Amino acid sequence: MKILVLCTGNSCRSQMAHGYLEHYAGRRAEVYSAGVETHGVNPRAIAVMKEDDIDISHHTSNNVDEYRDIAFDHVITVCDNAREACPVFPGHGAKHHHDFPDPANVKGSEEEIMDAFRRVRHEIKNYCRDFVERHVLVL
Repeated sequence: MKILVLCTGNSCRSQMAHGYLEHYAGRRAEVYSAGVETHGVNPRAIAVMKEDDIDISHHTSNNVDEYRDIAFDHVITVCDNAREACPVFPGHGAKHHHDFPDPANVKGSEEEIMDAFRRVRHEIKNYCRDFVERHVLVL
């Protein structure tokens, strides 16, 4: 099974989802993440995932065009912008959408920003665990 997580810049939300989907699905799925643009993996996303024992420090920020020829079983858009810009992929993969807030847009002290990253991480973790239970483990 192949899963793509798509976001605007492939820096925070899609990277966190990529990490959790790999964690929960294990070898049952190949997980990819990409952005409509590429902004690099956000160091705060790496840090908050490490707090939950998920290492995404080796991830790269990829453009969705790199994956146009892959027949994904599932394409998950994690922001409204990505849903609107999502290209058509080969095959008949199911599309899923959840608009998570972008923690990179939060202004304030470092503590306030990291708290926002943790809140979004928690939402993404729950979504990914549920997604794997519904769409990956049922096979």
